[in-house]
Amino acid sequence: MVRLTKNLVRIGAAALAVGLFAAAAHGQDDEATSADTFNIPENITVLGEDNPNLRRATAIVNGTIITGTDVDHRVALIIAANEVQPSAEELQRLRLEVFRNLIDETLQVQEAAALEMEVTDEEVDEAYRNFANERFNRSLDAMETFLLSVGSSPGSLKRQIEGQMAWDRLMRRNVAPFVNVSASEVNELYERMVASHGTDEYRVGEIYLSANPANRTAVAENARRIVEQIREGGSFPAYARQFSESSTASQGGDLGWIRLEQLQNPQLEAALRAMGPGQLAGPIEIPGGFDILVMIDKRQVGVADPRDAVVSLIQIAIEFAEGTTEAEARQRVDVFAQGVAQIRGCGEAQSAAAALGAQVVGNEIEVRALPEALQGPILELNVGQTTPPFGDLEGGVRVLMLCGRDDPQNTGPDRDEIMASIQDDRIEKRAQRYLRDLRRDAVIEYN
Repeated sequence: MVRLTKNLVRIGAAALAVGLFAAAAHGQDDEATSADTFNIPENITVLGEDNPNLRRATAIVNGTIITGTDVDHRVALIIAANEVQPSAEELQRLRLEVFRNLIDETLQVQEAAALEMEVTDEEVDEAYRNFANERFNRSLDAMETFLLSVGSSPGSLKRQIEGQMAWDRLMRRNVAPFVNVSASEVNELYERMVASHGTDEYRVGEIYLSANPANRTAVAENARRIVEQIREGGSFPAYARQFSESSTASQGGDLGWIRLEQLQNPQLEAALRAMGPGQLAGPIEIPGGFDILVMIDKRQVGVADPRDAVVSLIQIAIEFAEGTTEAEARQRVDVFAQGVAQIRGCGEAQSAAAALGAQVVGNEIEVRALPEALQGPILELNVGQTTPPFGDLEGGVRVLMLCGRDDPQNTGPDRDEIMASIQDDRIEKRAQRYLRDLRRDAVIEYN
């Protein structure tokens, strides 16, 4: 759920308070679809051999051309992001999904331009520059080199950025101002959350694929293939950004923190109850489509989680020269461990590390952001103490020393966050209808 009232491209803090589950409501607001409307007989005879899926991926959308190269570049970017080479069948499915997404992006950009809300080239360039610097830590030249090396292009990424920015503007002006939440709704949910103090809540990621009776089988098969690709090492956030039809797609499918009673869907509740952090479930059929879920984390409502503590750490690390044998490395690690054990707090770390031939870096970080294997040992440290050495011959060996710790405080629900979260959920439903209307009214010529 995207907080349109504050930042259209980042998940809002409201998800931490209430996290209304968009997936459970997808079907509740969708218009009913029935095969009876078309009076299609049970037994049909297909006339001709034209398979639209075998056509070249080119189209003209209200006069704007989508070429096969556009599809190739976007597909290459997705494959590079997931670092998994799809099979021939998966690649064909991916191309079709990308083709549909490009059509939607084109419609969004056209709608913004028609309403005199178009995104300028300067705005796209600035967003692209920020994306390269912040997400990839690359200069523009290095980013272009990377994109070309994987078979994509800066133009393909800029096109996707333009579509997202255009859609955000449309949501801000044509949807968000017309969504209202009453004080009584907020108060009712607030009281329920107070009553649920200490119960479990879950941070969940979703990939939502809409379906109707006509395409249910095909969508279910697509969802199963996505699950297979993720289980084989594909990135859940990357697949969510590309394929999910929820407004959380731009955040990698991250729904924030939710509680089971908010799902209002027995299948989703049962799936989450049986899952642990890092586990994947789905596809799960819900009203209006299918959901793929990943549990990112779990905690208790209103109860401070020790892993939310912010710790100040310094890392003391040694590296091994090329050709170092395992016996030599073990001997050096023993000397390193003995030397670290003699350090009397963080104030001596720099000078003591230099005597050991080690490097020192420091930073502040939430405990939950550390690898799971380190979270427990870090929480057990007192100031000035270190973890046991960890690492290997190739990457080096290091220890972490605790220099300070700020423990989290118990928190309760916030009415402003609850209101914003309810608004986000309703905005998402209206956004889906808006895009359906654009598709319905579009003039599209396929080649």
